[in-house]
Amino acid sequence: MLHVLIAEDDFRIANIHEKFLEKITGFQVVGKALNGQETLDFVSEKEVDLLLLDVFMPDQQGNEIIRDLRKINPELDIIIISAAAEKDIVEESIRNGVFDYILKPVKLNQFMETIERYKTMKIKMANQEEIDQTFLDELLGKQKLMLEEEVTPKGIDPLTLKKVEEIMEAFGEGLTAEETGKKIGVSRTTARRYLEYLISVGRVTAELEYGIVGRPERKYHYNKIINNKNV
Repeated sequence: MLHVLIAEDDFRIANIHEKFLEKITGFQVVGKALNGQETLDFVSEKEVDLLLLDVFMPDQQGNEIIRDLRKINPELDIIIISAAAEKDIVEESIRNGVFDYILKPVKLNQFMETIERYKTMKIKMANQEEIDQTFLDELLGKQKLMLEEEVTPKGIDPLTLKKVEEIMEAFGEGLTAEETGKKIGVSRTTARRYLEYLISVGRVTAELEYGIVGRPERKYHYNKIINNKNV
């Protein structure tokens, strides 16, 4: 079990991030800190594997906190979740060795992708006795591509997802959720959930189609531009 500390001065946002983490196995939130000093004190006294850190804290800037944390626990992994988009802050954070940097507001799929990628890294490092270039290429250079293929949120079955993608690619003129569901043998609601997930990762697009009568219908299209780039 990986122990997580959430350092965020807005308790409402901290609670949201905690709820996100509950959707992923292998993580336990062991504490929340509202400022830099609380963060430093907690890491000094407790076992923490991963810190979710906001750059804008009431008493210290995030990168100052990171430098102090390295003296306390050099092995602490850090993911920044912040509204700070200034180039100098982002560059300094990268130099300080953060695992990832996510801009607020955070989307669930983006949060989960980062956390799953982090978990994969920890598992692979723990199980690897000898490090070679192939291992490093997979771990660092090809990690996101690997996760796109292997890691999906709860409620998204990889095999069903693959069927939906294949159907969308085959029907270039686009399909509604109901049409997609009929072709793969699932309900309209289930098909829509998979299609909306594919939109969130950029593999499918959607538009409203207006008929002669009735409400406009959402039609989904395979995103050839993005998918061709991933080949």
